[in-house]
Amino acid sequence: MDATLPKSERLCGKTAVVGLFEHGKTLGSGCIRCKYSVRADEGPSRIVVSVPKRHFKRAVKRNLLKRRLREAYRHQKDLLGPSVDILFIYTSTEVLPYETLFADMANLLQTVSAREMQNSENQKDI
Repeated sequence: MDATLPKSERLCGKTAVVGLFEHGKTLGSGCIRCKYSVRADEGPSRIVVSVPKRHFKRAVKRNLLKRRLREAYRHQKDLLGPSVDILFIYTSTEVLPYETLFADMANLLQTVSAREMQNSENQKDI
C-alpha cells in the first residue's frame, strides 16, 4: 500500500467528527486513545489527530506530536481495513519518542482491525 496520506484519507467536517464521538467505540494503547466507527460506504479509512492544548501549551510541541502520530499511522495503515473513521488522541503529558508512538499505533490498529473482523463475522451469523 502507498505510504501517503491524501486528503481523501483525512476526516474533516463537523458532522463526521460529531458522529464519531456519538457513535464511536473507544480503545486505548499506551499514550494514544482512539475513537473509531465503521462506515457503511466503501472507501478508504479516514483519520483525524488531536493533541490537547491542556497538556502542551506551545503549538510547536502539539504540531510535532501530531506529525509523529500521522507518520506512525501512514507507515502502518495497511493493518487497518477500509471504511473506518478514527480519531487519535494523544494522552501522555510528555513528548515521547517516535518509536513509542509507532509501537502504540501498531497495537491500536491491530486491535481495531481484529474487533471489526469479529463484529463482521457476528453480523454474518445473524
